Amino acid sequence: METSAGHPPETSHNVNSDEILRQDNHHNANFSPPQTTSEAAVSDSQLDDLPKSSETKISSDLPPPTGVTPPQVKRRRRRKRFFTDLIPPSVSAAAVNGLRVLRPNPKPSTAYSYSETELATGDDLSKNHNRRRRMSDLAKEVDVEALIAISVGFPVDSLTEEEIEANVVSQIGGIEQANYIVVRNHILARWRSNVTVWLTKDHALESIRAEHKNLVHSAYSFLLHHGYINFGVAPGIKEVKFKPPEGASKGNVIVIGAGLSGLVAARQLISLGLKVVVLEGRGRPGGRVRSKKMTGGQNGVVAAADLGGSVLTGINGNPLGVLARQLGVPLHKVRDICPLYLPNGRTVNPDMDSKVEASFNKLLDRVCKLRQAMLDEVKSVDVSLGTALEAFRHVYRVAEDPQEQMLLDWHLANLEYANASLMSNLSMAFWDQDDPYEMGGDHCFIPGGNERLIRALAEDIPIFYDRTVESVRYGTDGVLVYAGGQEYHGDMVLCTVPLGVLKKGNIEFVPELPQRKKDAIERLGFGLLNKVAILFPYDFWGGEIDTFGHLTDDPNMRGEFFLFYSYSSVSGGPLLIALVAGEAAVKFEKMSPLESVVRVLEILKGIFSPKGIAVPDPLQAVCTRWGQDQLSYGSYSYVAIGASGDDYDILAESVGDRVFFAGEATSKQYPATMHGAFLSGMREAAHILRVTDRRISPADTSNTCSQENTSVVDKFFDTPDLKFGNFCVLYDPMSTDLESNCLIRVELQGERCLHLYSLLSRRLVLELSKLEGDLSRIEMLTRDFGLKLVGWNNLSVAVGSLLTSIESARSV
Repeated sequence: METSAGHPPETSHNVNSDEILRQDNHHNANFSPPQTTSEAAVSDSQLDDLPKSSETKISSDLPPPTGVTPPQVKRRRRRKRFFTDLIPPSVSAAAVNGLRVLRPNPKPSTAYSYSETELATGDDLSKNHNRRRRMSDLAKEVDVEALIAISVGFPVDSLTEEEIEANVVSQIGGIEQANYIVVRNHILARWRSNVTVWLTKDHALESIRAEHKNLVHSAYSFLLHHGYINFGVAPGIKEVKFKPPEGASKGNVIVIGAGLSGLVAARQLISLGLKVVVLEGRGRPGGRVRSKKMTGGQNGVVAAADLGGSVLTGINGNPLGVLARQLGVPLHKVRDICPLYLPNGRTVNPDMDSKVEASFNKLLDRVCKLRQAMLDEVKSVDVSLGTALEAFRHVYRVAEDPQEQMLLDWHLANLEYANASLMSNLSMAFWDQDDPYEMGGDHCFIPGGNERLIRALAEDIPIFYDRTVESVRYGTDGVLVYAGGQEYHGDMVLCTVPLGVLKKGNIEFVPELPQRKKDAIERLGFGLLNKVAILFPYDFWGGEIDTFGHLTDDPNMRGEFFLFYSYSSVSGGPLLIALVAGEAAVKFEKMSPLESVVRVLEILKGIFSPKGIAVPDPLQAVCTRWGQDQLSYGSYSYVAIGASGDDYDILAESVGDRVFFAGEATSKQYPATMHGAFLSGMREAAHILRVTDRRISPADTSNTCSQENTSVVDKFFDTPDLKFGNFCVLYDPMSTDLESNCLIRVELQGERCLHLYSLLSRRLVLELSKLEGDLSRIEMLTRDFGLKLVGWNNLSVAVGSLLTSIESARSV
C-alpha cells in the first residue's frame, strides 16, 4: 500500500459519475450554476486526439498570473514499510552459483564476452589478473540479474510456489535449484533489456553452458507460460503471440470482465492455444480503469482525466511499465513535494509538519509492536487500526494542539485513501500485509491516461459488450454462462468481476461456491474513494508540483478534498483532481455534483485568494459515484477486521477445475493496484493451462497408465504418506503446497480386493481425513468435490509425472 501516491479508484461510466459543463461565458467572475449531465462515453477517435506528451502546450482563454512565487514546501516521505525483516538482505550467493552456469564464451550477440580459454588457463600473472577481473564482472552481472528478478517478485535463493507446482527442478534445494535460479534470472533480465522483441529459447541458450540445456528449457517454459517474458503489445510480440495455433484448440474459456485482469488473461490464453470469449457488462473495455476526455473554452482546452486507476505505484518490475515502454509512452514521475494548506489558506509550518509526521509514524510503530505481541499470545484477536491508533494517541498525548490535530487527521485521511476505507474498518493485525511485496521505484503517471494501455490490450480480443452476467453453472461437462439473455458454453470460466459484485451476490453460481470462498468474500473489505476532476482555462496553482493537500478542522470530514493531483504535466491541459476518502467519500455520493464542485472551488479560493491568485471558473467538471456503480459497488479491496492476507489466496482458488478467479482482490501480494490485477490475469492463464493439459479423456490415457504399472504403484502404497480407513495417500514430494496433486487409493473389500484411484489436491485430502467412516469420505469425494474413483487405466496422464517424482524421491 502507498499513502502518498496510493491506489486511486477505478471507475465505470454508467451510473457513478456526473458531469458539469461550463458555458462559454466563463469569463464571468461570478461562478454561476453550471449545466449538469451524465458522463458521455469517450470514443477511440476522441482519445486519439488527446495530447500524449507532458510537453504539449494548450493555449488558454485567460492569461496566467505573473510574479507568483510557490510556497515553501517540504518533501513528503511515503509511509515506511513494515515487516522489512521478510525482505531478503542480499543476492551475493547468486553470483557464486552463476559462475557455474553462465557460459563464459557466448556468441557475440550476447551481453557476455568472456572466452572459455581465458577463464580455464592462467599460466601467467596477466592472464590470472584478467581471469579474476572477468569473473568478477560476470558475478556482478549475475547480481544485477538477481536484482531484476527480485523487482519482478521472485525470491533471492528459493523457488516460488508456482515454480514448485510446475516442477521446474527435480529436487527442491541443492545445486540444481541454485543453477536454475541463475538461469531463470538471466532469461528474465535478458528479455527485460529489450521488451519489444520476442526472446526465443535458442537466444537464451546462447549464453548458458550446454550442460544446463534442461534448465533453460524448464526456466524458459515457466517464464513464458506464466507471463514473465514475451508479453505485451509491441508489434514483435503480437506477431508471434497471435499466430494461429497448430493443431486443435486445447479448450474454450469464457472470461467474465474486460478489465485489466480479464484482458491480460484473454491475450495470454489465446497465445497458449485456447479459444476465448470475453463478456463485459459495460460498453467499453477497462473496467475500473477509465480515461475521460475533457474539453472546454473558446480555444478548445483539452485534457485526459483518469477517473479510475491512475498512478503506477512503483515502476521497478511493474508490467504496466513494460507496456508503456512498448508503446513508446514516456512516464511522468509523481514528484514527492506536497505542500499542505490550513483552512485559512496559509502553508503549514514546516517544523510542525515534520513533528506531526514523525509522531504519526511512531504511532504506527507502536501499533506494529502491539499487534505482534497480541498475535504471539492470542492468534485470533483483532481490533480496528483506528481504535489502536486513537488509544496510543491519547496515552502519548500526541497532537493535542488544534493545528497538530488537523495535521494528524490529514495523515489519517491519507491512510484511508490508501486503503479505500475508514480507519475503524481496517484490521490492525493485517491491514498492511502486502507491504513486503510492494513494487519499488518511482510512482508515475501515464501521459494521455491509462486507457491508452487498455485500448492496446483489448486489440484483437473477442469482446462482447453490454453482456452483464447473471449466472454461472458448472459441472463435470463444462460451464454454462447466462448473460444478456444468451447462453455461452465453455470448458472453463474465468471470473474477474470486482469483489463488490461478488459481495452483492449479483452472479448466481450453481452449485454454490464453497463455503470457504464465500466466507473469504464476506471477510475481505471493499472500500470507496471518489474524485472530482476539474478542467480550468489555465494552470493557476503552478506547475512545479504534482500534489498539494488541504487540512480541515472537522475530523469527521478529514478526507473531503484532502489531496489534489495536478495533471497539467501529463493530461495535456490544466486539470486538477480532488480526492474524497474515508467517511467523506460515503457522504459525497449523497451530494449533488454542483454542490461538490462549489465546495472544491471554495477550498481552492481559500488557498490561493490570500496569495493574490484568482481562481478562474472551471470549463468542465466530473464527479465520480463509485458506490452507485452496479458493476463495481466500490473502488478496491482492503483487509477488514477479522480478515487476513490468506483471504486473497482463498478468493483466488479455483472451484472444481472449472471456475477460476482473477482481479486485484485475488492478489495477496499486490491488492488494490492495477499491476496486481494484471499479474492475477497472467497467474490464472497459467493455472488454466495446467488444468487443460492434465484434462485428458480416459481413452487417451489408457496406454500411458497401463495395468502392468499397478504393481509398482502398490509398492509405493505399502508405505503411504497418509492413511485413514481404507484410504491411502501419496503426496507429491516436489511440493508442500496445499493445492499440489496427491494420488489416493481406496481399497474396497468384497469377494476380491478392488483398488480405485483418484487425483486430488492435498487440501482436499486433509478435509477427507477429518471425516469418520469410509462411506462418508467417498460421499464427500464424489458429491462435494465432484471427483470420481476410477480404475488404474482411467487415470489422467498427470499421474505419470507424479509417479516419476515419487519414484525419484524414494530412490535417493
